[in-house]
Amino acid sequence: MTYPFLKGHGTENDFVLLPDHDGSVHGSLSAEEWSARVRVLCDRRAGIGGDGVLRVVRDGALWFMDYWNADGSVSEMCGNGIRVFARHLLEEGLVAADQPLPVQTRDGVKTITFDASGQITVDMGEPRLLGATAVSIGHMTWEATHVDMGNPHAVAFVESLDPAGPVGTLATSPVFDETVYPHGVNVELVVPVGAGHVAMRVHERGSGETRSCGTGACAVAVAAAVRDGAGAAGDGRGSTYTVDLPGGTLVIEWTEAGRVLMTGPAVVVARGETEL
Repeated sequence: MTYPFLKGHGTENDFVLLPDHDGSVHGSLSAEEWSARVRVLCDRRAGIGGDGVLRVVRDGALWFMDYWNADGSVSEMCGNGIRVFARHLLEEGLVAADQPLPVQTRDGVKTITFDASGQITVDMGEPRLLGATAVSIGHMTWEATHVDMGNPHAVAFVESLDPAGPVGTLATSPVFDETVYPHGVNVELVVPVGAGHVAMRVHERGSGETRSCGTGACAVAVAAAVRDGAGAAGDGRGSTYTVDLPGGTLVIEWTEAGRVLMTGPAVVVARGETEL
C-alpha cells in the first residue's frame, strides 16, 4: 500500500511525519514490523531519511505524537519533533494559531503556542535533576549532570566542541552507567559562550550525533543555570539561556514556577507518497 508522508525539521533535527489520524498507516503491524518500517523510512540512502518518525494520531480530543527514533526504538519525547508536529497541524488548518495547542506524548500533555514571527514555544514541563554521573567517549571521560526532561540526559561541560579536537566527531557511541540509564541516554557536550549563552553538541540514543536536540537543549539550559547559580535565588530558576546547536539556536526559559519553556523554529519542507 502507499501512504502519505511529510518531511520537516526543527533546527535541522529532521523527521519523517506520517499523518495517521485513523490509524490505517500503522494498521495491524506488530511492534517489530513497525520498528522495521521506521528504520527503512529513516534510512538516508535507501529511504526518505530522518532522525526519527513522527506519527500524527488523533487520540480522542487530543492529537498524539507517536515518536520513534531512527533505529526503530520508541522514545518518550522529542522537543524539536513536537514543534514540527505542531507546524504540520497548523499548516493543514487542523489547529488555530491563536489558541494554545495541547499535544499528548508519552511524557504527558505538552502545551504549544505560536507567535506572529513563526517561532513556536513548548511548555516542556518541570525538569528533574537527578545528581552527578559520568560519560565517556573514546579515551575521554567527563562528569555529567543527570537531567530528566521526560527522557534522560547526561550533560557534560567540556573545554572545546571542535570536531578536530579530543571530542572528535561523536561517531563513537558514549559509554555510560547502565544502572543509571538502563534504557540508554542522550549525551550533551557543552561549552559556555557568555552570560546566559552556551553551545552544545549531542549524541542521541537511537539516532547518533544529530544537528539538534530540543529536550537536550532544555537539559543543558537547566544544568548551566544551576552551575552558574542563575536566577534571583541562585538556584537556576527564573533564567533564560540561548543554546547554540550545530543546526540552529533555541531559547530556553526556566521559569520561577519551575517550568521549562522551549522556543524555536520548525518547518515542513516536502510531502509525497511512499510505499516504504
